[in-house]
Amino acid sequence: MKNIKIIEVKSEIGAGTRGASLGVDAIKIAALDFMSNFFVHFPTEAIETENKLLFEPIESPYAKRIKGTLNMYERISKSVCETVKANWFPVLLSGDHSTAGATIAGLKMAHPKSKLGVIWIDAHADLHTPYTTPSGNMHGMPLATAIAEDNLDCKVHDLDETTTGMWNALKNIGKIAPKVLPEDIVFISLRDYEKEEDHLIKQYGMKVITTNEVRRKGPENISRSVFRYLSDCDYIYVSFDVDSLDASISKGTGTPVSNGLREREAEDLIAKFMQHRKICCFEITEVNPTLDRENLMAEIAFNILQRSVNVLMMN
Repeated sequence: MKNIKIIEVKSEIGAGTRGASLGVDAIKIAALDFMSNFFVHFPTEAIETENKLLFEPIESPYAKRIKGTLNMYERISKSVCETVKANWFPVLLSGDHSTAGATIAGLKMAHPKSKLGVIWIDAHADLHTPYTTPSGNMHGMPLATAIAEDNLDCKVHDLDETTTGMWNALKNIGKIAPKVLPEDIVFISLRDYEKEEDHLIKQYGMKVITTNEVRRKGPENISRSVFRYLSDCDYIYVSFDVDSLDASISKGTGTPVSNGLREREAEDLIAKFMQHRKICCFEITEVNPTLDRENLMAEIAFNILQRSVNVLMMN
């Protein structure tokens, strides 16, 4: 039976829309509304945030609040690493997706000699770098930090020395770079990304499973093919961004996109993933209750969280 620890990351400095830092509490409120005592059962650690930076001027236009992001990376990677080494299974509830690079770093720091795979369930590729970003928002960059990629082939911005130094520090957190090989990442329901990200996906032959493919083949077949593809990996991390869900139900997130997964499709698929012995960490991110109605997004996220953890505990 897996010992589960919840790590709360109420950070939103990487997002372009405000409110994702409230997502963790929205999920807890959803649990209360369902009269569930889920959150009583597990030890919880809350990571100190840098959200105060939201009230300060932006110093790096192509990597907004990167200094705060680097502080978050250091705290989260340390927490995740210590959690894993103490034989706990980390379940992360995060504000925005920028800190997922820190989760990956922590897993790699705990298993430096092991091969790590990533299942990235997200409408977006999050493979931008400060050299290519159209927005400067760090939640579009976590996978680029994990694979230690600058993507200079597609460079559109020149960076100042400070930003360059901090970006390099992000990639090298834990003194390991890259944390993950690009070919060991599987994208699910990816459908909204820029040509610079597409360049990397094609360059490295990264695996993309579309929403239609999930629908056509079903969760059982998809999970089987994903684990076959990642069979060389010793450990696998699952990151679930709620914007992977269809825009008709994912209103409570900063970047909803049409043609996404239905709630049950996502729930069934993640439950299938959680049955596999190589899964070492699960993260839910980008719930933004300020954009939502009647806390629907958080309720969906809680249903997925609860079922996933139940499956984990049974396996």
